[in-house]
Amino acid sequence: SPDGRVIMEFSGKELIKGEPDASSFPSGGLRATFEARGYTAWDPTSYAFIKGKTLCIPTAFASYSADALDKKTPLLRSMQALNIQALRVLKLFGNEDVKRVVTSVGPEQEYFLVPKELYAKRKDLIYTGRTLFGARPPKGQELDDHYFGTIKPRVLAYMEDLNDELWKLGILAKTQHNEVAPAQHELAPIYTTTNVATDHNQLTMEIMQKVAERHGLVCLLHEKPFKGVNGSGKHNNWSIGTDTGVNLLTPGETPFENVQFLLFLVAVIKAVDEYQDLLRLSVATAGNDHRLGANEAPPAVISIFLGDELTAVLDAIENDTEYEGTKKKYMKLGVDVLPRFRRDTTDRNRTSPFAFTGNKFEFRMLGSSNSIACCNMMLNSAVAEVLKQFADVLESSEDFENDVHDLIRKTIKEHKRIIFNGNGYDDAWIEEAEKRGLSNLKTTADAMPHLLDEKNIAMLTAHKVFTVAELESRMEIMLENYVKQVNIEALTMVDMTGKQIIPAIETYLMKLLKNVSMKKAISPEIGCAYETANIEKLSAACDEMSANAGILERLAEHLAHIDDIVEQANFVRDELLP
Repeated sequence: SPDGRVIMEFSGKELIKGEPDASSFPSGGLRATFEARGYTAWDPTSYAFIKGKTLCIPTAFASYSADALDKKTPLLRSMQALNIQALRVLKLFGNEDVKRVVTSVGPEQEYFLVPKELYAKRKDLIYTGRTLFGARPPKGQELDDHYFGTIKPRVLAYMEDLNDELWKLGILAKTQHNEVAPAQHELAPIYTTTNVATDHNQLTMEIMQKVAERHGLVCLLHEKPFKGVNGSGKHNNWSIGTDTGVNLLTPGETPFENVQFLLFLVAVIKAVDEYQDLLRLSVATAGNDHRLGANEAPPAVISIFLGDELTAVLDAIENDTEYEGTKKKYMKLGVDVLPRFRRDTTDRNRTSPFAFTGNKFEFRMLGSSNSIACCNMMLNSAVAEVLKQFADVLESSEDFENDVHDLIRKTIKEHKRIIFNGNGYDDAWIEEAEKRGLSNLKTTADAMPHLLDEKNIAMLTAHKVFTVAELESRMEIMLENYVKQVNIEALTMVDMTGKQIIPAIETYLMKLLKNVSMKKAISPEIGCAYETANIEKLSAACDEMSANAGILERLAEHLAHIDDIVEQANFVRDELLP
C-alpha cells in the first residue's frame, strides 16, 4: 500500500472481475495468441465455495471483445430467454404473481472404478480413457448380477468418502448404486436450478476422480471404456418451474382439462422436433459415438417417449374425441404384509432418447463426460423459441379458450412424428424414423456442422444465446476435439503395437521355437503340433498387426496435412476410425 504496509485484506469488488489469459483456451479463432486479454465475471446465481483452502467463485469467461469463451454464459443467456417467453405465456393464463420461470436439472452420473495398479499398466486407458485392445473375459454382464448385487466394501468406502466431499461443497448427492456393467456405478443428486446443477456436475466429476485416488482406484468417465458391456451416460432430468413453486410439466388430476400443462408439453414436443439436430450435436463427442445405439443407451435418432396415457390424451385432442381418462390401478403383490401402492399410468422406456417421466423430461443421450451445459442451453433456447411463437399468436387472440385449444391441436398434428413409445433398438424403427423425416446423425462428424444451419443460427442469435462468431468458433472447437481425440487413439494404438504387443508376441514365439528345437533334439519323432500351430498363427497375426499399424500411422500423418476442419472430421470418420 502507499504507506509501505502489506495488504492483508481485499474487498469484494476485487473478486467481481478477473483477467485470465484468453488466448491459451480453445477459442475457435475468437482469440489469437497475441490477443491475450480475457475477463471473468462473478456469477452471483451460483454459490461460491471453499475447495481445500481456496475460495472458488463460479465465473463467466469472456474475451476482450465480449465473446463468450465458456459454456456458462450461453447457458445463462438461454435460461434468460426461456424466462422471458414463458412469462409471456403464463400471463395469458392469468398468472400475474409469477415473476420468474426457471429450468431445473437433476443429472444422474455414471462411472467406472478400476484398480489403480491395473490402470497404470494400460497406455490406452491412460492416454484415451478407454481400452483400444483387449480380450473378452469369460464373464461379463451376461448374468446381470452386478446391478442388484451388494456394493463391494472398497467401493462403498469410496462412495461414503465421495458423499462427504460433495456435501462439503454443497452438492446434493442423494443416491448411489451399482450399474449394469461390472465395475460400473452411478451417483444421482437432488435436482436444482440448471445453472447451479451444471456447476455442481463439473465439480462432481472432478471430486470423483480425486477421491478415487485416495482409495487406490481410478474413476473412468469415458462413455465406452470397455467393449461389449454397457457404457456410461448421464441422464439429464429437465423441468420448468415458477418462482411460486409450480412445476409447469406436472399434469393435473385430469390432464385433458389442464390446458396450461398441455401447452407447455406440446411446446417441448415442437421444440425437440424442430431442433432435433441441435439436441443431437449437443451431446456429440468421439466417446459418445461409441456408446449410442446399444446396451441401454438410446439410438442416435431423436424421439420422444410420452407413454400410453399422454399419447392417448394428445390423440383425443387431435381427433377432437372425448378422453375418458385412465383408471387408478393398484399393485397387488399377493402377500398380506406387503403394501398396496398406486401403479404409474405409464411404463419407462430405456431406449428412448427423450422420455417424459411424470413431471420432467429425461434426456438420456448425454455421455458420462459431457458438460450438461451444452444440451440444456439448446433445450432452453428451442423451447423459448416455441413459447415465443405461441405467445405471438395468443396475445392477439380474441377468443383465448378456443384459440389455445386450436394451437395445441395444430401443434400435435404437425409434430407427432417425433413421438415414439416403442423399442428404439429395433431396425424397423430406424427405417420408420427415416420415413417420418427424422434425422439420424450417427457420428460427431455428421452432427456438428448442423450447428451452422441457417435455422439454428437464426434461432440462437434471435434469443441472444450466441453470436454468429461464437457459433462458428464452437463448431470448430468441437470438431477439433473430435479429430484430436481419435488421432490420439490412433497414435496410442501404433505405440502399443510397436512397443508392447509385438515385442510380447515375439518373446513368446521365441519360447515356442526353443521348445520345438529342444523336443526335436531329443527325438525327431516327438510331436510339436501345439507349438507349430501357434507359431504359424502368431507369426501371421504379428505380420498383419505390424502392417495395420503402418497403415494407421500413414493415415494419421495424412490427417495432419488436411487444413479444413470439416474435411478433417470426415477423414477421421471415414478412414481413420475404420
